Amino acid sequence: MEPETIICDALILGSGSAGLAAALAAGAAGLTTIVAEKTSFLGGTSAISGAGTWIPGNRHARAASIDDSAEDALRYIEAASPPGWYRTEAPLWRRFAEMAPETLDFLEANSPLRFMLVGGGDPFSDLPGARQYGRMLTPRPLAPAILGRAWATRIRPAMSAGLFTYPEIIDPDLQHHPVRTSLRLLPRLAMRWLRGKRGRGTALIVGLLRGCLDRGVRLLPDCPALSLIRDDVTGDICGAILQSPSGPIRVIARRGVVIATGGFEWDRERLAHHFPGPIDWIASPNGNAGDGHRMTEEVGGALAHMDQANINPAVPIRYDGRLQGMALFFHRASNAIIVNRHGRRFFNETIFNFGEKIDERDQTGSPIHLPAWLIGDQAFLRTSPILRRHRRYDPNWMVEAPDIPSLAERIGLPPAELKATVARFNGFCQTGIDTDFGRRACSSTASSHPDPIGLLPIGAPPFIAVPFNRSFASTKGGPRTDARGRVLRPDGSVINGLYCAGVAMASPFGTRGIGAGTTIGPNLVWGYVCGRDIAGLLDLDADATAGRMVPPPVRNSVRLNGRRP
Repeated sequence: MEPETIICDALILGSGSAGLAAALAAGAAGLTTIVAEKTSFLGGTSAISGAGTWIPGNRHARAASIDDSAEDALRYIEAASPPGWYRTEAPLWRRFAEMAPETLDFLEANSPLRFMLVGGGDPFSDLPGARQYGRMLTPRPLAPAILGRAWATRIRPAMSAGLFTYPEIIDPDLQHHPVRTSLRLLPRLAMRWLRGKRGRGTALIVGLLRGCLDRGVRLLPDCPALSLIRDDVTGDICGAILQSPSGPIRVIARRGVVIATGGFEWDRERLAHHFPGPIDWIASPNGNAGDGHRMTEEVGGALAHMDQANINPAVPIRYDGRLQGMALFFHRASNAIIVNRHGRRFFNETIFNFGEKIDERDQTGSPIHLPAWLIGDQAFLRTSPILRRHRRYDPNWMVEAPDIPSLAERIGLPPAELKATVARFNGFCQTGIDTDFGRRACSSTASSHPDPIGLLPIGAPPFIAVPFNRSFASTKGGPRTDARGRVLRPDGSVINGLYCAGVAMASPFGTRGIGAGTTIGPNLVWGYVCGRDIAGLLDLDADATAGRMVPPPVRNSVRLNGRRP
């Protein structure tokens, strides 16, 4: 039986923030656009995210009289990025910095999405171009009901706290004080619940989907992509084979295909190859199995930055019918430390980019510090109610012992070394200064509760240990792209018709986050860039002649088994 054939202008593989931004950009330009989603739910990892969005130079900052520019953002990105990355990533950094404000304006003009500024400055605040406020945003709550019942029920469910917005979780310290925070916000939360509104990742995906539906974008859930289709004559990518519940579908995309299929963290073999050593939890939907990476390799595309990822702490949760992880920054507590396989601390536990420290490797690519452990005590556990709740999903996840030497023996660390490490940290608690890594005692007395990041001794038995190895919100390596989102071959040539965006692409930022929203922000920007380029509306690269690009021709020369579609 011949597969069903569908013809469109743009085919987007994946329905996360990058894929939907690409679809919205293409649909708004008048292109017939299809979004194919592998799973039953729409939204990907973005739907279960906090939806913190790093967009420098945005109009909300300008309205608040905050001075920012693409040049300042670029200076900051260059200064904050890893050594050596400038050589390959500079054109992509510039494209992002220049297109970020336009992307936000486009999304708010073409969807119900409305963003608001949230607190928190750039983490590398002393670098050139950094800002203390104005680059972090998050979407305002939206009601899934605006999609209609059929699509509202297709939004990927949040793992927790769906009623809360990003700042309502971060600012009042919901993690350590869930009851007090909920009571304080009760009137607001009750009104939101009555109106059916949700925040964070749910709001982001609802807004993007509504914009796509309003522009005629066709959504195909339960349709994983099996392979890409190449033009028999030119070799250009001109579509993909999808597997629908009723059988295979051949989708011909006359202008381009965008890979936005997420990371490869659920491909155990590929993950083990690029991230050797202990892995704790995967905190993304299990559809992120590297489909886009596989298809790119099959057509000769280059993969890059495959050792880069969003490495977040995570706790066990039952989701999608299985035990997996949920991203939660549970380690930032006054009376907790992280130690390596030798029982020694190896970084300041309060730093923003702790994932880089966890993933440090030797010259062979093997992890230096792993297995790593969080060490705390009963006082730490008592002030972490969410942690206590999640340990019930996996009774073997947390280890307890009456004293530090016994705890060390149970987790395979040198008892004397771990005892000395804890004693040294407790000594810093007495002086108020961590002379090893720079942690300091909380000096603020304005709050009614202790600062969760400071210095308190670890001395109340029983003592606990929690594995603190790599847990993945997403990998960030994939097809190498140019500054127009087009996938490249190993020799740097372009695979015509093939684009990539989001965490599926070789991220120009990688493991090192230069801001709390440097996953969602770039996802939206690169999706928008891909959609605009497919529509022929993207400015030419800085290294090309100035002006507007000529819209690409419709590829009517595509042949399938000797026949034109």
